[in-house]
Amino acid sequence: MTQPQIAPGAPGAGRGGGAWERLDRRMLLVHPVRELGKFLPLLIGLVVAGTASGTWWQVGGVAIPIVLGVVRYLTTSYRIDAATVELKRGLLERRTVSIPRDRIRAVDLTASPVHRILRLTAVRIGTGLAQSGDDDELELDALDAVGARALREQLLRTPGRPLATPAPDLDGVLPTAARPAAPDVVAAFSPAWLRFAPFTAAGVVVAAALVGGLAQLAEMLNLYDDVERTDVSLTLSPSLLITLLALGGAVVLLVASVLGYLVTNGNFLLTREPDSWRVRRGLLTTRETTVDGERVAGISLGESWALRVAGGRSLRAIVTGVDRSDSSSATLVPAAPATDVEHAARRVAGDSAPVDAPLRRHGAAAERRRWIRALGITAVILGAALVALAASDVAVAGSPAWWWTAALGVPAVAIAAALAFDRARGLGSASIGGRLVVRSGSLTRRREVLRDRHVIGWTMRSTYFQRRAGLVTLCATTAGGNGRVVALDVPRAAALALADETTPGLLDAFTA
Repeated sequence: MTQPQIAPGAPGAGRGGGAWERLDRRMLLVHPVRELGKFLPLLIGLVVAGTASGTWWQVGGVAIPIVLGVVRYLTTSYRIDAATVELKRGLLERRTVSIPRDRIRAVDLTASPVHRILRLTAVRIGTGLAQSGDDDELELDALDAVGARALREQLLRTPGRPLATPAPDLDGVLPTAARPAAPDVVAAFSPAWLRFAPFTAAGVVVAAALVGGLAQLAEMLNLYDDVERTDVSLTLSPSLLITLLALGGAVVLLVASVLGYLVTNGNFLLTREPDSWRVRRGLLTTRETTVDGERVAGISLGESWALRVAGGRSLRAIVTGVDRSDSSSATLVPAAPATDVEHAARRVAGDSAPVDAPLRRHGAAAERRRWIRALGITAVILGAALVALAASDVAVAGSPAWWWTAALGVPAVAIAAALAFDRARGLGSASIGGRLVVRSGSLTRRREVLRDRHVIGWTMRSTYFQRRAGLVTLCATTAGGNGRVVALDVPRAAALALADETTPGLLDAFTA
């Protein structure tokens, strides 16, 4: 069943004249399957119990989730008219969500493997508030893929602005009459990107979750007891056994992180539309996000220590009117080669200078604070360890404990010094080509570029030690991203000059 099309020339045209409609009938094949998944542990228990007792009463347990899925479809309806988008759902507890069309800031399309097989798409409509709740977004799960794309273009269109040129749908297909000549591809997934998977937080989280899940599964199946009962004598030395286990664990984590990265970012594509940026990602479940070009306030170029060592970067957009808790809506390019990410950053920024130009250093006082923090904290920890071990008079491997502490302290001081040097070198800020550019950090270094017109205010704060050094923390307030762009440890005079250069005249009343 194909959903009714929206007339391109009628911004206020509803579907069916504003009448309440149901989701696509093909969802009758999806909802029951989802409910079966939710009840899967219970169903397994019912099947085992029923088989052991020789009865088939567990069939009723299978039928209940299917009935719930059908009821969910029958009790869900939606309506779209010139002013609002409304969704009603629930049987015992009836809930209606209504969003004014002039508040809609985000429309995302998501298609799981089942959706893609049935040519369906889930449409998520949100207002993009910083603290979104149930009343600030709704999900139509699901509509026909072609009709869902037409709906997205209609809901995101600003009055007076023509419809954007359609892009490929979640499976790369468009109606023949609407196919563009060629999309403007800014970045596309390459198998070479997989080498950056182990250096991303997402890869580590997915790998840890997979290992934890496998461990729980092994415990449920009593595999540990089976190993203990097996009469096998180990002839390996303890040190070799530990080494093999560590290598095996590292291989498992590596493979899991790569698979997690591939599932999340496979088929990634960043394209430039006439008035927006479009991001498509996902190997199994595909998500397509459209970011209005007018709402892109800036970019954030991720340069974490691990990615820099591997020669990679990542790119996020500072977007106004998008829920800041939804990080995937702001991700433009995941961990990828630095050349690809920097090319995309230049395209989104509109100029290469904010990405490539050198920044003004914050001076000796700011750099000295990095050295004092790194070496001071390391010295305190090593001193406390020496005092504690000397008091206990413990010997390790025939050598005094203080000797081992001192031996470990040398590489610790070297690491702290390297970290302090890198953090000091990474500090910088400038106003370049109508954009505020700030860089800081080492392990989690970021270079943030914010358009001047999106700076709505300034905040300067300083601790006791900053005041003694003549430094301040300068915060540019904005409506996008995390709500602010922070320049750390800027000399007071340089901070005022930077703020005045970015927003001329805004601070005159306070600096007179």
